[in-house]
Amino acid sequence: MRENNNTVTPAHFIRQKIAADLAAGKYPEGITTRFPPEPNGYLHIGHAKSICLNFGLANEFSGRCFLRFDDTNPDRESPEFVKAIKEDVKWLGFDWGDRLRHASGYFEQLYQWAVELVENGHAYVCDLSAEEIRATRGTLTLPGSNSPYRGRSAEENLELLAQMRAGEFADGSRVLRARIDMASPNLHLRDPALYRIRHQTHHNTGDTWCIYPMYDFTHPLSDAIEGVTHSLCTLEFEDNRALYDWVLEHVSIPSRPYQTEFSRLSLEYTVVSKRLLTTLVSERVVDGWDDPRMPTLSGLRRRGYSPASLRDFCNRIGVTRNQQHVELSVLENCAREDLDRTAARAFAVIRPLKLVIDNYPQDQEEFFEAANHPADPSRGSRAVGFCRELYIEHDDFIEDPPRKFFRLSPGREVRLRYAYLVTCTKVIHDEQGNVTQVHCTYDPQSRGGNPADGRKVKGTIHWTSVRHSKKAQIRLYQPLFKDSQPRFSSPDNLHDSLNENSLVTIDDAQIEPSLVEAAVGNTFQFERLGYFCVDRDSAPEQMIFNRTVPLRDTWARVKAR
Repeated sequence: MRENNNTVTPAHFIRQKIAADLAAGKYPEGITTRFPPEPNGYLHIGHAKSICLNFGLANEFSGRCFLRFDDTNPDRESPEFVKAIKEDVKWLGFDWGDRLRHASGYFEQLYQWAVELVENGHAYVCDLSAEEIRATRGTLTLPGSNSPYRGRSAEENLELLAQMRAGEFADGSRVLRARIDMASPNLHLRDPALYRIRHQTHHNTGDTWCIYPMYDFTHPLSDAIEGVTHSLCTLEFEDNRALYDWVLEHVSIPSRPYQTEFSRLSLEYTVVSKRLLTTLVSERVVDGWDDPRMPTLSGLRRRGYSPASLRDFCNRIGVTRNQQHVELSVLENCAREDLDRTAARAFAVIRPLKLVIDNYPQDQEEFFEAANHPADPSRGSRAVGFCRELYIEHDDFIEDPPRKFFRLSPGREVRLRYAYLVTCTKVIHDEQGNVTQVHCTYDPQSRGGNPADGRKVKGTIHWTSVRHSKKAQIRLYQPLFKDSQPRFSSPDNLHDSLNENSLVTIDDAQIEPSLVEAAVGNTFQFERLGYFCVDRDSAPEQMIFNRTVPLRDTWARVKAR
């Protein structure tokens, strides 16, 4: 199978399962999936895998996919997160049409199902505190003990549940629990809580409710309401499947969904725990949820990653039940391949070194046509200004070069891209011995970079004109964490693992003037340096570019100093 961008879509066990179900005639009206984020943070790259899977399978098999907010916890949810999630799903390239739902929109129906459980003897109101419930739950090797309130009659439980709904009890004083089996080997079946009391305003339902259903109760029933056929979730919910099935088997549901688990994404140098990401934001370690170092979709977008590159990444890593540890280079390669096709080229000098062409006329200037994309002539060209004084990359000059260094050094001739051949004749140093200026002569017969006598020149470097270029700020990014597989026992030791060089800001970079008009979000290949995206903080008087990814050539990478 292939996607629209002609990349091969690999087969996986969920796709095979759906194909087999349809071939057996199990779902004559088609399949239904859902992407069910909790609006308690921004979406991250792990969510991208789930989005691509759920929406992608629905599109592939002519089914439908719901975007449903599992908003059952008013403590941490907000309209800001709801808005951001919708924007991210659309940006990634998927459309839910008329299938936007909120679990909070089902609260009345969920409550009626809770009543049904109580009436049938499958749920009871428990007065134990959260600490007492944990203490009586038992362990993996020891059974739990029954609550002293487990034997309440259905009538008493119904009355207490109604009082809970009416707001007559304090937060934490009572919960509604399922009556299952306190000796079950699966801890999730040891009388789990179904409802808890929260006298707190909900972002979607306001103050209508003061009791809120638990996730493990809400999730399967929301699937049933929406007619979900294939409820896809990550492996950490495998043990929850028994409770998922129990809930569906003990109330009168309109349809019967089934849960299937797949492995979650684990990316090098990355954490996707919402608790840890929230800590990074709240403690201002990063510049908000869309900081380009964050693994959030908004952070990746701000850094310059394209939706196509993320879809390609999700497609390449595939879907399995084995734990995935993906190298960061896989993600970067997806970005490079897409941006190589789509990004316009431009000249920029990150760490400028002045180059003076001594035999070039002082007052002369000229313009060279530079291709906007060498592989796509239809994208045209732009005029790049040239004069006697230029900026070149500091790394493109070495006084005492090693073998196979083909850039500029004393006595060596190189090609200035699109312009002339120049030969280094003199080097100027400051008092500390640092190179501050390089003097050259140029060959007037080599306009366009092609010498009249046909001699071969190995080195080609980029440049900007001192007279025409504009100053810009460049932000260079490395992974936020030092370890390839960060592990934390708590947010308290988060700072110990941070990479102090995750952001390097350069304020005196020089860019060609055409870039001043670039719109926020536009991404360019700065020739020989990498791909850079216009940051949202940019203005014509202060352009700011975030490095998306460097080029493959290690010698041309901008080095953080």
